[in-house]
Amino acid sequence: QVQLVESGGGLVQAGGSLRLSCAASGRTFSNYAMGWFRQAPGKEREFVAAISWSGGTTYYADSVKGRFTISRDNAKNTVYLQMNSLKPEDTAVYYCAASQFSMSTRTDNYNYWGQGTQVTVSS
Repeated sequence: QVQLVESGGGLVQAGGSLRLSCAASGRTFSNYAMGWFRQAPGKEREFVAAISWSGGTTYYADSVKGRFTISRDNAKNTVYLQMNSLKPEDTAVYYCAASQFSMSTRTDNYNYWGQGTQVTVSS
């Protein structure tokens, strides 16, 4: 089992920045690829970013490319999502997830999920 706890969400004005953190406990964190997803009210959960177990490979949704950065610190069992130039359409609950397989954009590729953290961007 892997337990994931997100933090760092909040209310920010358009153009601002937030950094989300996801702390993992349980099995060896460095064995897992990690992803960030988000879900806005009335919409399906969508892929945001993913990072390989080593941190050497990252992948982003087109909607956040150039604005968001995913990173991880395996010594601290934590994955981060730095979000810059935030837009109102980024408003959603953000979830981190762990995959025992390779990094993926698909939700069904991930075995473990956090409880989510709310990000609200005002215009």
